[in-house]
Amino acid sequence: MILELDCGNSFIKWRVLCADVRRVFREGVVDSDDALLEGLSKLDGLALKHCRLVSVRTTEETAALASILMQAFGVSVVCATPAREMAGVRNGYDEFERLGLDRWLAMLGGFHLASGACLVLDFGTAVTADFIAADGEHLGGFICPGMPLMRNQLRTHTRKIRYGDLAAERALESLAPGRTTVEAVERGCSLMLRGFVLTQLELARSYWGDEFVVFLTGGDAPLVSGIVPEARLVPDLIFVGLAMACPLS
Repeated sequence: MILELDCGNSFIKWRVLCADVRRVFREGVVDSDDALLEGLSKLDGLALKHCRLVSVRTTEETAALASILMQAFGVSVVCATPAREMAGVRNGYDEFERLGLDRWLAMLGGFHLASGACLVLDFGTAVTADFIAADGEHLGGFICPGMPLMRNQLRTHTRKIRYGDLAAERALESLAPGRTTVEAVERGCSLMLRGFVLTQLELARSYWGDEFVVFLTGGDAPLVSGIVPEARLVPDLIFVGLAMACPLS
């Protein structure tokens, strides 16, 4: 079995692949290293042979997690690393090592699945957009705050904005003008995300006409899927790229 980890800014997304690597044994999302270990330790039939991960955390934090996993399960951990070029994709950053590894792997996965030009939109703590041409050239991308950052900034800097996650979820059942603060905030932030997406689509069309594939990934991707019906919603796009960057026998 292979343990795959996507260690983001706020959460760790994990999944365990069966021995044939074509089936997912278990998967989940946790908010800490301890929660990850606790969840894995409770899995009946877990028999890990390998572990690979991508991390946007500090080198020290990533090394600490790798050490814990090695002690707990006896597996060596392979970490994705930056590259100038891989699997036909050429990193477009002036300093290639400064491109976020989560973006890089999503681009590898998207280009592999598209077999051509693609726009990769990832909706997590931050929202990212990356443009990969048909020849594999990464044209660059954009980063903006995601829903968690937008709502937290408003909660932090506006004293009267206070509400829970359940209220936020209910507020997004409609995009009509809000009649409560939670509706106004949640729907306003959602509309900002949609505006961002539409701008990226316009830019992609200016490059490639209609000859490109749009990928939506990340936890908040469903919030915008309705305005891009032709897009491919691939929740595990980063894991597709992770398998390419860190092949295991």
